[in-house]
Amino acid sequence: MPVPMDKAGSAASPDFSFSGLKTHVRGLCASDAFDARSRQDRADAAAAFQRAAVTHLRKKTALAIARARDVLGADPQSLVVSGGVASNQAVRSALGALAAQHGLALACPPPQLCADNGVMIGWAGIERLRCGLLDPYSIDFIQRWPLDRLKHMGYRRRSSSFEPDPCD
Repeated sequence: MPVPMDKAGSAASPDFSFSGLKTHVRGLCASDAFDARSRQDRADAAAAFQRAAVTHLRKKTALAIARARDVLGADPQSLVVSGGVASNQAVRSALGALAAQHGLALACPPPQLCADNGVMIGWAGIERLRCGLLDPYSIDFIQRWPLDRLKHMGYRRRSSSFEPDPCD
């Protein structure tokens, strides 16, 4: 199964897209070579999809880490994997290895919190608050927000705290 965005024009970009992979799976399932009644065919298709998706996530995350360091001048200390994808052990394993390779701590919430994005947003908010990160509420909603724009959004640390900062 092809890895998405692996061609010359998009391979160097940290952007993600699974649309080509989904189209490939749809075509595979519609082909005469695939028997939807076969447990083995379904398992093989799922395993191939997961392998390509995890490879894609790992490559694009590696590019994002490099971009954060080289283009944005950031010094990331951790890699956070959240949402439904964080409950997938293959994703956690691949991104854990990538984090270790780059000297980053991997942070994943407990799997039981990974299925509901509302819970994940709440968890992320609690963690940010624990680190003293306060967000300006003057920002506008942008559906596809490039991460490099966040650097200029005025995130700041809390000026005082009654407890030791777990993020220092």
